Amino acid sequence: MAKDEIAYLGSDTVYEGKLHFKGTVRIEGKFSGEIVSEGTLNVGKDALVTGSLDVGELLLSGRFTGEVTARRRVVVYGSGVLEGQVQTPVLLTEEGGIIEGQVSMQGCGKVKA
Repeated sequence: MAKDEIAYLGSDTVYEGKLHFKGTVRIEGKFSGEIVSEGTLNVGKDALVTGSLDVGELLLSGRFTGEVTARRRVVVYGSGVLEGQVQTPVLLTEEGGIIEGQVSMQGCGKVKA
């Protein structure tokens, strides 16, 4: 776990529900549900996340399906796949990264946490 990460859901974990946090959380396993934070969500290369995200920042190396609201930015790395709706002021995509869906870059909703 990196120094600034407050939680780590490893590759063998499967979680369903609501996750609220401050700081940075890294998911390497499977997560289904709602995530709310002003912090950073780091979705690892082999991770599968589905549901709704309302975060400060999303760093996506794995697969996400659902709705994303990110106050600062969304970064889709070369191995990342984002399917769904994205609302963020800044969107960065590395070569090889995939975004399939609807993107809005005109302001963002407020993070609840």
